[in-house]
Amino acid sequence: MHRAKPDPVFGPRIAAPKQSCPGGWDDWRWQYAHRITDPSALSAFARLPENSRAETAQVISRYPCSITPYYLSLARIEDPQDPILKQVVPDRRELEDEQAAAEDPLQEEHHTAVPGLVHRYADRALVLLTNRCAVHCRHCTRKRLWRLGPRDLTREEFRRVLRYLQEHPEIRDVLLSGGDPLVLPDSRLDEILRGIRQIRHVEIIRIGSRVPVVLPQRITPGLCRILERHGPLWLNTQFNHPREITAQAEEACERLLRAGVPVNNQSVLLKGINDDGETLKALCTGLLRIRVRPYYLHQCDPVRGVRHFRTPLDRGLGILAAMQGRVSGLAIPRYMVDLPGRLGKVPLAPQSLMSLDGRRAVLRTPSGEIVEYENPPD
Repeated sequence: MHRAKPDPVFGPRIAAPKQSCPGGWDDWRWQYAHRITDPSALSAFARLPENSRAETAQVISRYPCSITPYYLSLARIEDPQDPILKQVVPDRRELEDEQAAAEDPLQEEHHTAVPGLVHRYADRALVLLTNRCAVHCRHCTRKRLWRLGPRDLTREEFRRVLRYLQEHPEIRDVLLSGGDPLVLPDSRLDEILRGIRQIRHVEIIRIGSRVPVVLPQRITPGLCRILERHGPLWLNTQFNHPREITAQAEEACERLLRAGVPVNNQSVLLKGINDDGETLKALCTGLLRIRVRPYYLHQCDPVRGVRHFRTPLDRGLGILAAMQGRVSGLAIPRYMVDLPGRLGKVPLAPQSLMSLDGRRAVLRTPSGEIVEYENPPD
């Protein structure tokens, strides 16, 4: 398995921050402090052509850039179509659909009950703890939040969140997201989890984080002790390409599993990155090997600035249909479309039931054969 490590050329080109972190490459704080965020650094590392640098700077002025050295080290820098680079390097096409798409198509702001808490479903609440991330994924649903500058939920705002949760006993499931909640310090995460755990009707706490993929050094023994203390917890992450399954990512997921935190994967179907059967098959079977469940394959949301990532629905359906019968059912995620407003997620699936007439059903097999099946009487 590939183990990402400092490159002899890449490493020295990272300027030290004002307050250097002693741990170096394997310290998550060092990785976070050395994120590539400005156009000149990005041009040096990603080898952008001279004529595209001004365009890149223009995109960054609207949708800021953030890439950890670790994640950039997974890229094949010489390949402009590299699936790692395409997820994180700003693209002029992000500015092309400025008026054609909504910034908040899921209407999260409309369903914000108190600052930081989105109550879109009756029994679930989404808590946005921060707008900070280790890496800014260019296909992000919440990229509208980046230009606000780094901001974490204040303690007073979190007290209001807790009060709202206490006053709504129908909420049994809380999803902590952002941004990425795992960029917060251990002490703050401990405080947040303790506060939510004291609300008796909240049965499930989920954490949405891409840290195991883009900053696996963050999954420290200390963090895992905190997560274990406040269990049961679930962690949903986002591996989008098999090259992201490195030795470090596997180790991070293994630590979470040993702490009693199941890890589910929610990929996004992305044009030119993972929208072909072989890539998704390699991704999903690779995830199973490290005991991460391929849970969802999301259709890319119709967010402003991501149109160039979106694929036709029939492509996702075709990929999943091709996977059926070729891999274990455990390796096949559910294909999901998140509808605007309060309409929620809708699963899409290849059609296998052709017709149902009394005692006779007609089914299509994964290989395309049409067969009859007896429909039992009621």
